[in-house]
Amino acid sequence: MKYRKLGRTGLEVSEIGYGAWGISGKQWIGATDDGSLAALRKAIERGVNFIDTALAYGDGKSEELVGKAVAETGEKVYVATKVPPMNRVWPARPDVSIDDVFPYQYIIDSTETSLRNLGVETIDLQQLHVWNPAWVDREEWRRAFETLKTSGKVRYFGVSINDHQPDTGIGIIETRLIDTVQVIYNVFDQTPENALFHSCMTNNIGVLARVPFDEGSLTGRINQATTFPEGDFRNHYFRDDRKKQVEERLVAIMKDLGLSEPGDMAPVAMRFCLSHPAVSTVIPGMRSLSSVESNVEASALGPLTEAALQILRRHAWDRNFYA
Repeated sequence: MKYRKLGRTGLEVSEIGYGAWGISGKQWIGATDDGSLAALRKAIERGVNFIDTALAYGDGKSEELVGKAVAETGEKVYVATKVPPMNRVWPARPDVSIDDVFPYQYIIDSTETSLRNLGVETIDLQQLHVWNPAWVDREEWRRAFETLKTSGKVRYFGVSINDHQPDTGIGIIETRLIDTVQVIYNVFDQTPENALFHSCMTNNIGVLARVPFDEGSLTGRINQATTFPEGDFRNHYFRDDRKKQVEERLVAIMKDLGLSEPGDMAPVAMRFCLSHPAVSTVIPGMRSLSSVESNVEASALGPLTEAALQILRRHAWDRNFYA
C-alpha cells in the first residue's frame, strides 16, 4: 500500500481508503455484520488506514461497525464521518436555508452521536454531508467547527460536495476553514479536473475521491442482464435503459484500451483516480474480501500511462443518474 498526504493535515493516509456506505445494511442490500467486519479487518491488515463513514449510513450502523473493527485491530486508522442534513435531503437544495440543514447545535449533537457510535473521544475528520455555496458566509457551521476543534472532539473538517457539482466547493475551500473535500471523481465524471482540483492543490486541501466505479458500472460487471435485490438503491440508479447505456460505454472503453475481460476494467478505473496528483485517497465501497484484495492491489500498480489517460479522457460522460 502506498500513502499520500491528506492536504495540509499532514496525515499520511492510504491512497486506497475504505468507503463504508455499503456496510450500513440499508440501500445496499446483502451485507452482513460478520462479512462487513471481516472486510474491514482485511482492509486494515492490507494497509488501509483511512475509513470514510457517516452518521446517516444505516442510522449509525456503519459507524458502529467501523468503530468495532478499528478497536479490535489496534492499528492506527484515521476515521472520517459526516453530519447528515437535518432535513434529510440529498443533495442540498439551492433554495433551502442552512437553518433547516446545519444549525449550530445540530452539528454539535450529531458529532456527539458519532463519537458514541465510533467509541472514540476524537473524530479525525468530520464532514458536512451536503453543501450549498450560499452558506459559505454563515456563522452556524463556522462556529460549530471552532467549538468542536477547541473542545478536542474533532481534529479536522471537510465537506462532501453534492453529486456532480464539484465547483460548488471552491468558495468554502478559499475560506481556508476546511481541510478536505469529498467529491465524485471517476472515468465518467472528470469535471473536478476543470477547476476544483486546481483550487485544492493551490490551498493544500485533501481530496477524497468517491464513487470511483460509478456505483459499479466501471467494474465491468453491470450489463443488461444484471439484477439487484429488492430495496437496493441501484435499482433506481440503473433504472430504465441505463444498464444498456453503461454496457455500451464500457464496451467502447475496453475496445480503445485493448482490454478483453470485463474484470480488467476495475483496476483501470481505480488507477485513473490515483493518477491525478490532487487526489489524496480513493474510497471505494468494499463489502467482501475479494473486493478488498482487488482494490488494494491497484495501489501497487501505480498511476496509468499518459497514453491511457488520454484515451479515458475521451470517455467522459455528462449525466446524473442520481437525479
